Amino acid sequence: MATAPHLDQDALRRLHRTIAARVGRGELPGVVTLVARVGDGDDHGDSSGSGSEQVDVGVFGETDLTDGDPLRRDTPFRITSMTKPIVAAAVLSLVDAGILDLDAPIDPFLPELANRRVLTRLDGPLDDTVPADRAITVRDLLTFRLGFGMNGEPPDINPPSPINLAAEERDLVLAQPEPRTAHSPDAWTRLFGELPLMEQPGTRWRYNVGSLVQGVLLARAAKAPLEEVVKERILDPLGMSSTGFHVPEAEARRLPGYYVTDFATGKLTRQPADPWQTWAAPAVFPSGAAGLISTADDYYAFARMLLRRGSHEGRQILSPESVEMMTTNQLTPEQVSEAGFPLNGSGWGMGVSVTADRYGWNGGYGTSWFNDPSRGICAIFLSQTSDAIFNGTTDEFDTLASQAAATDPAS
Repeated sequence: MATAPHLDQDALRRLHRTIAARVGRGELPGVVTLVARVGDGDDHGDSSGSGSEQVDVGVFGETDLTDGDPLRRDTPFRITSMTKPIVAAAVLSLVDAGILDLDAPIDPFLPELANRRVLTRLDGPLDDTVPADRAITVRDLLTFRLGFGMNGEPPDINPPSPINLAAEERDLVLAQPEPRTAHSPDAWTRLFGELPLMEQPGTRWRYNVGSLVQGVLLARAAKAPLEEVVKERILDPLGMSSTGFHVPEAEARRLPGYYVTDFATGKLTRQPADPWQTWAAPAVFPSGAAGLISTADDYYAFARMLLRRGSHEGRQILSPESVEMMTTNQLTPEQVSEAGFPLNGSGWGMGVSVTADRYGWNGGYGTSWFNDPSRGICAIFLSQTSDAIFNGTTDEFDTLASQAAATDPAS
């Protein structure tokens, strides 16, 4: 008889001590962690253990260094780029439904992006272009090979080339999560359509913009606002009631403060991040790249669905084929090597980075998630401190979370 999924309690205690020590040293105000082992099936508690799960949640610190409240398991976080996998899954649900075709041009839904011109060189003038070899497809958007996106390295992820300056002049907000663009989806798409592409469609991976365009595509293909499409297709079926592009005022007020390190003093400094009022009202342009708020348990529901090949409580949210495409590398070796930041040598599926044994993605405000499908592991780290991604905190968490998924005990 197969054993139920197992978490090593000694390893979990090490993980908790490590994160608590970082919070105690003032490296970040607070963190919520979730580590789970997930069985293959969907009938919880069955005799084989195949549908069971074991979940550990850690809650550390407060929402703010000065006047914050203790974090709770259900504290909402700005998940920024961890929005991308959820939006990609919504696109794939329309593919499963036959509303979208992965290899069809997006032109019928986004005519503003038809008949593209392409720069002859990335730093060249905007009128030095050639015709695109072909139309942009749905697959191009999901794999970030539409021919447009971030094109620098930190700290200057969008160098002041003519194409980037033109995007800034139009207030398209193609990289950072805030301040948000003031344009409606239709106005944004029209303005984006005025720009040439950076490369021919399908040739190179570039970050972020593909998810912004996916959001507009979803709304037009489903004939409903993006918020409603994602809610109907992903959030409601998975019971993700605390996730959204905006949340009730009471929940918005609970958002933790956003911090980064002041390198002159070495201390965390609260940033003038978007006020809670921003999240208590619908966005003019809901960002498919970075626009969601979520909680540890909500995001786990999404991650667990992927581990169970698209299934949730007897309902198929995504087809197994779509989950397979989403969570396996879609790039050529040359495209991986050319990608640079923030892929940094990993592969890319559809909305997630992919390595040999796992897939997942980070959020720039200090959130992280990965699934290890071979061992049924899900690991989620939620903070609102960008430094957590760059100072080794999330890497350490990933290592300790993997150690907690010990070999299952003998039956």
